[in-house]
Amino acid sequence: MLVLDSSVWIEWLRDSGFASRIESIVRDQEEMVVPTIVQLEVYKWLMREKDRRQAEAFLAYSQQQIVLPLTTFLAVRAAEAHQRHKLATADAIIYATALHMEADLLTCDAHFKDLPGVVFLDKGV
Repeated sequence: MLVLDSSVWIEWLRDSGFASRIESIVRDQEEMVVPTIVQLEVYKWLMREKDRRQAEAFLAYSQQQIVLPLTTFLAVRAAEAHQRHKLATADAIIYATALHMEADLLTCDAHFKDLPGVVFLDKGV
């Protein structure tokens, strides 16, 4: 099981040279977990950088996955992750969601790099 950080979704949707690496990892997954905060961040980015059609297509695809809303339990776990790892609020929610679901977190963001359960994709490689 895998949680994709917003940074990975954006690289994938940008169809950057990095997208093929993401695709090779994602295609082997039977299930992906999508925190609702990721839906918000990626939808917002698509509306700003692309258009509503692409934003709606992303939502439709993401809703075929396991969508996990922010609950009180996850909010508390995110607060703990924020305090322990000095993560920003959205990142703490995403990380707490991955931990709760016992899923790996796939990310391009270096601030996650050394955390347990994180698969870090270095865009420079």
